[in-house]
Amino acid sequence: MQNIELLKGEKLPCKLNDKIKFFSEMFKKDATFRLRRLNSRKAFPFDSAIIFFDGMVDSEKQNSGLIRPLLSLSVDNISGSVSKYLEKQVLFNNEVSSTDDTYKMVSALYLGDTVILLENTENALIVNTKGWRARGISEPQDERVLQGPREGFDEALMLNTALIRRKLSTPDLCFEALTVGTKTQTNIFICYLSSVADEKLVSMVKNKINSINIDGVLDANYVNELINDNKFSLFKTAGSTERPDIVAARLLEGRIAVMVDGTPVVLTLPYLFVENFQSDDDYYLNYVYSALGRIIRYVCYHLSVFLPAVYLALTLFHANLLPADFYSSVSVARQGVPFSSAIECLILIFIFEILRETGIRMQQSVGHALSIVGGLVVGQAAVEASLISAPLLIVVALSGIAGLTVPRLKAAVIYSKVFLSVLAALFGFFGVFAGAAILRFHLYSLDSFSVDYLCTVSEFSKSSLKDTAVRAPWWKMLKRPFVLSKNNYRQRNKYD
Repeated sequence: MQNIELLKGEKLPCKLNDKIKFFSEMFKKDATFRLRRLNSRKAFPFDSAIIFFDGMVDSEKQNSGLIRPLLSLSVDNISGSVSKYLEKQVLFNNEVSSTDDTYKMVSALYLGDTVILLENTENALIVNTKGWRARGISEPQDERVLQGPREGFDEALMLNTALIRRKLSTPDLCFEALTVGTKTQTNIFICYLSSVADEKLVSMVKNKINSINIDGVLDANYVNELINDNKFSLFKTAGSTERPDIVAARLLEGRIAVMVDGTPVVLTLPYLFVENFQSDDDYYLNYVYSALGRIIRYVCYHLSVFLPAVYLALTLFHANLLPADFYSSVSVARQGVPFSSAIECLILIFIFEILRETGIRMQQSVGHALSIVGGLVVGQAAVEASLISAPLLIVVALSGIAGLTVPRLKAAVIYSKVFLSVLAALFGFFGVFAGAAILRFHLYSLDSFSVDYLCTVSEFSKSSLKDTAVRAPWWKMLKRPFVLSKNNYRQRNKYD
């Protein structure tokens, strides 16, 4: 079977042997497919079979709630449908449904359910026996906090919904189910608060996901790239997190969460530029300390993007703006270096990114040692051998370290840094200003699901400043972001 959607509306034959032959032929190359015939001699003439995938079901749940009741059935006769009788009075499982649609049966098998095939009826029973092993709840490695919740999402979708339900104990919390992927049949939940989220936004997200036509979805990034309107932008326009508390906070602001089965990453929509500078700790530590940390991130972002370009513009075109002693030191340090400042800068940026990427991909202990060897030993040797100049090495290293404070902008920082450095090497400060204007215009042109990407800047308001440049104390943040929610007030006891 190439595509199980071809089974929609198809009925099974009434004879049990024909049903067994049908499923056995369909899954003849699947070694995890299991089929067991059941015969109860105590009951009326009763013949059935169960089918399931090994490793997908909870054996204890299957044995106690399904197999034992069927084998111990002892009535002489029943009136009405056999499937209805088993569903209502025999099976102990908490979720049992009857269907005659072959597509639903196969889909249920892939989700870990058990299907009961019955003699002399087109209907089959789908019994909830899901029970595959999950990784368990642990703190996400890349989103650690100094203070706050330590739990993170798992690859099991239903466990993730329970983690959000624990945070938001309200009937307003909605989970709408969709299925994407013709071969993977991946379950996706759209989560939002009905009293806070905009219905137009919810409808837009659902329509975009329903329009996806792909054979497989294995991670949330598949969905992100397929529904994103800004496909060629370096800046993220969809949030992603593995923390239930962050998702709950976003839902309370009127956003929508997209949860994909099989991955711990949850998308949050829309996503604003200011969120790149927000940290989880900002909301769990004192607002004075949080404000300082956020200001440092803004400064580090601009340092990382502009510092190499400004250095090249000053040393190549505007040396008269530098103190004489400083320019003399730079000139002395460059003596014997075989490359021009521009080429040297690009090489150093590339080498720094190699070291950073290698440190991430290698084992933790080896990665730390590699960073030390690459940063200290090789760097010092290159300076002493006059292959690179010490001032430019300091500039590029400081720029790279500053960029680590805004990990969500990693790609944007790298490409912007190279772009501005090339312009600075060609045109000096004119190129730097022109490049900065191009980046600014690009940011203003972006939107995230019809919400202006820079709305907190372009639509200036007192309320928007309370969680932009700094994080105001909670007793001052009375309103939600005005562009995201149809219910603006967090606290109704007083107003701005």
